[in-house]
Amino acid sequence: MKPFEKCLVCGGDIENKRVEKILRGGGHTVALKVWAEVCLHCGERLYSEEVVKPFEKIRDKLRKQEFTHFTGIGQSFTVKDWPDKAIQTSA
Repeated sequence: MKPFEKCLVCGGDIENKRVEKILRGGGHTVALKVWAEVCLHCGERLYSEEVVKPFEKIRDKLRKQEFTHFTGIGQSFTVKDWPDKAIQTSA
């Protein structure tokens, strides 16, 4: 039996898919592939408890800058003082 039979948001049909999940912590970001039930109508992702449990451990490692089990794949940036007013650079 699947953890979810229908989407909890819209009631649509769901399908088990491999998706990319982005986790952030301490200004750092990790991208990982996980299984999720994905709504075929609205796109909502529903994760099993087994998948969700490691998320906080990963975020904690990022906050503590403990990068074991992680591989660098590039750099991330934020926008600062962008001249075009359509781009919001401060909250």
